[in-house]
Amino acid sequence: QVQLVESGGGSVQAGGSLRLSCVVSGYGFTYRSSCLAWFRQAPGKEREGVATIKGAGITYYADSVKGRFTASKDNARNTLYLQMDSVKPDDAAMYYCAAGWACGSGLYAADYAYWGQGTQVTVSS
Repeated sequence: QVQLVESGGGSVQAGGSLRLSCVVSGYGFTYRSSCLAWFRQAPGKEREGVATIKGAGITYYADSVKGRFTASKDNARNTLYLQMDSVKPDDAAMYYCAAGWACGSGLYAADYAYWGQGTQVTVSS
């Protein structure tokens, strides 16, 4: 059974940094076809893709976070990370990690079969 558990959310001041973590179990973390991603959803808005990282380590980012957020993974710890720097008020949302197989380069929620429960990020200005 695949399980994803996020942590690291909280309150951060605009311009500050936060690191989210997602521990993944029951999933082929190192498989070449694996893909892991971060999504977010703010109240009243649709869920949007933030970053995805493929089995070979290739990453893709939403334009809104390019240059500010960095996705990475630790294969030994089966953990996905999202380093959030220069945080903006618009980054406030519930952040979800997701896992799937053979995902494309786009950040489409339908490509991911497994989801965590989310971790909340609030941004104060």
